[in-house]
Amino acid sequence: MLQLSDNTHNRTLARHEPKFKLWTQAGLLLTYRCNAACEFCYYHCDGGKSGLMSVETAMEAWKGLVRIAGATARIHLTGGEPFLYYERLLEILEAGVREGFGGADMVETNGFWATDDAIARRRLTTLKSLGLQRFKISVDPFHQAFVEIEPVRRLARIAEEVFGPAHVLVRWRQYLDDPAVAPRSMRDTAYLETLAEYPCRFTGRAAGRLAERVLANPSERLPIARTIDELRNDNCRAGWLGARHIHIDRFGNVFSGTCSGIVMANINKAPLDRIWRDMDFRTHPVLRALFEQGPTGLLDRAIAAGYQPRPRYVDKCHLCTDIRTYLHSRGIELTTLGPTECYA
Repeated sequence: MLQLSDNTHNRTLARHEPKFKLWTQAGLLLTYRCNAACEFCYYHCDGGKSGLMSVETAMEAWKGLVRIAGATARIHLTGGEPFLYYERLLEILEAGVREGFGGADMVETNGFWATDDAIARRRLTTLKSLGLQRFKISVDPFHQAFVEIEPVRRLARIAEEVFGPAHVLVRWRQYLDDPAVAPRSMRDTAYLETLAEYPCRFTGRAAGRLAERVLANPSERLPIARTIDELRNDNCRAGWLGARHIHIDRFGNVFSGTCSGIVMANINKAPLDRIWRDMDFRTHPVLRALFEQGPTGLLDRAIAAGYQPRPRYVDKCHLCTDIRTYLHSRGIELTTLGPTECYA
């Protein structure tokens, strides 16, 4: 297990300054492919995406996290929809057991595949036998536009029987009991009501149509739209330094928390523990701009490339995603702004 003093950035700081925290949790994005295309998806997943994380990439990420965090390391498997590739999911879990890591902390799914009791029970029992600790089911109006409720209810019921209620997370349970199924013409209303109850970051696909609907429907229960001047110098320093959670995609790209599309490093080029040791957000122009100034730090370059700022943004993540999407579409900073799957 590493110490805070092992990081390059931390060694330059005074005792009282906030340190770059150890990464203790990693979500492995097995695929960007999903049977849904939710309006709030941070990673822009949908059925048109392809590709799958290799067992080797998954193990490299898992081993690196263990070298960083020791016994506190927690891996969860997600996507996209990992159950589109159930056999690969099993291969990764089996490899983790062979490496002596025990089970993964969690697997996430939208539950579309639980079409009968036998399938659901067999798969859940297998996952538990491979040491899986918790099971998470995504349930909300965004997913319910694509996934029928009965398979999800079946999965939640059987998961609680197999893992125990304390080890099953339903996000969010109120929509399991009372689905927010609405005609297409009424979905915007349902989405806005959900956002008022459960706020999200406006990054990924959420920075598109969903953000536009929020801006067009101001409410005391929704985020207050802000101008660029109001967002100026709202930097990412505290969020990035304090993020103990990363995501790693099938290409080996490392993202901080849910900051999709901002590639900090790649585990195919350096081991994860070395990436953490060497991480200093001040050494790369894009990362430094966000770290020190926030999204407005990218504004001058975007405007020079033709970007036209909007009158208002839902939050700084909306501004950041809007700018980055424009730069990516112009082929600017593709090493850091990627992969393409996160932008289209």
